[in-house]
Amino acid sequence: MSTDTSTSVRATTTVALPAQEAFTLFTEEIGTWWNADHHIIEAPLSRMVFEPYVGGNVYDVGTDGSECRWSRVLSYEPPHRVVFSWDINDRWAIETDPARCSEVHVTFTEDGPGRTLVVLEHRHLDRHGDGWQSMTEPITRGWQQGGLDLFAAAAEAR
Repeated sequence: MSTDTSTSVRATTTVALPAQEAFTLFTEEIGTWWNADHHIIEAPLSRMVFEPYVGGNVYDVGTDGSECRWSRVLSYEPPHRVVFSWDINDRWAIETDPARCSEVHVTFTEDGPGRTLVVLEHRHLDRHGDGWQSMTEPITRGWQQGGLDLFAAAAEAR
């Protein structure tokens, strides 16, 4: 994993799944691997939803039925690529202005029979405005240790 000197961070992993299975696990089964501590919904978490189409949302559902929509699906190209917004500001609260949201680009590339290289690049952190630099380290750590490492463990458990 490395941090771009501009305004993006990158995380990678390789999983022992074909690209289609890896893509589905990452998107439609996001709640099975996502770090349970990485939610901003106020109610206890019931489940996560990733709507598998452009214009869909990624959101958390609380046990009380409340929803926290923290992302918009910008590109959905199974099994190769998905892009979604990061509608969370530098205070770790929902950002309602799309112009102040960053983007998460994830690619899935076959890396031999039954293996897939997953590359995640969180881009345009500067869109979050003044203070965006404070997000870089937690996002970098979060995407690798709290994200792709957990995703890889879920893939291995299949």
